[in-house]
Amino acid sequence: MAISFGVSPIAWTNDDMPELGGDTSLETILGDAHEIGFAGIELGGKFPRDPAVLRPLLDRHCLALVGGWFSGNLLTVDVDAEIAAAAEHLALLKAMGSTVWVHAETSNAIHGQRRTPLSQSPRHAEIDGGAFGRRMTDFADYIQGQGLRFAYHHHLGTLVEGPDDLDALIATTGESVGLTIDTGHAALGGIDPVATIRAHPRRIAHVHCKDVRASVFSALRERDGSFLEGVLAGMFTTPGDGGLDFSAVMGSLADIRYSGWIVVEAEQDPAIADPRKYGALGLATLRREAAHAGLGEAV
Repeated sequence: MAISFGVSPIAWTNDDMPELGGDTSLETILGDAHEIGFAGIELGGKFPRDPAVLRPLLDRHCLALVGGWFSGNLLTVDVDAEIAAAAEHLALLKAMGSTVWVHAETSNAIHGQRRTPLSQSPRHAEIDGGAFGRRMTDFADYIQGQGLRFAYHHHLGTLVEGPDDLDALIATTGESVGLTIDTGHAALGGIDPVATIRAHPRRIAHVHCKDVRASVFSALRERDGSFLEGVLAGMFTTPGDGGLDFSAVMGSLADIRYSGWIVVEAEQDPAIADPRKYGALGLATLRREAAHAGLGEAV
C-alpha cells in the first residue's frame, strides 16, 4: 500500500479563466512543483500534447504525468464516438505511463459559464440514468482494457454534484467506473468524502484534495452566484488552510488500503494565493496526516 503526492497546475494557471496566471510559463509551474516536493503533476492547458516533447520536460523536473481531465459527452454520443474523441488524450496518457483516467460528463455542465448560477446545475435524476450508466460502464471497460483506471470526477456544476447524484451514478454503473474523490467538491456539494470512501472502497481510483472556505460558499449561494465566481471569491483553498478534516480523509484511505495518487488541487487566484506557498502548505498537511494514518509514501 503506497501513495504518491501530485499537484494540479490549476494553482498556477486556470484553463477556464486564462486571466488567472495566464502569463505563467510551463517551466515555472514544473520547476515550482518539483521544488515543493511533488512527485507528479496533472495535465494542464499549457502542456504540449506530443509525448516526445512532454516527456523530457517532465523528466527535467523529476515529475511523472499523473493523468488529466477528460470532458465526456456520453449523454449525447454513443460509446464508439466517445472512444474516438478520447483517442488522442488516451494515446498521450499511455505514452507517458499515466495510470488514471479522470473523467466527467460535461455535455450539459455549467461550471465553465461565468454568468450561470450553480442553482441551475443539471441533476442526475433528470436523465435516463440506466442508459447513461450502461454507456459509462462500457467506456470505462474500454479505458480499463487500455491499462488505465477510470476515475469519474463528481464536480459542482455538473450532473454528478450532490449525494443523490453520486449514489445514482454508482447504482447504475459497473465497478470499472471508479471515482475521483475530490474533498472540496464533495464538501460543497453535500457529499461526505469519508463516508463515500468507506462505503465504496473498490470504487476509489483517484483522490483530489482541496480545502474549502464554507462562509465564502454560503455567501455565493445566497447571491445565486456561479462556480467561477466562487473560485474568484476564494471558496477553495489548499489543504490546511480551510475547514476540512484531512486526518479523517487519510484515515479512511488507510482503512481501505488505498494505493495511488493523492493530488493537491486548489484553484485560487495565483496573484492572491502564491502557488508555491499554498502548494507547500497543502503537501505538508497531507504528508503529516497520511503518516499519522499509516499511509506509506512511494519512494
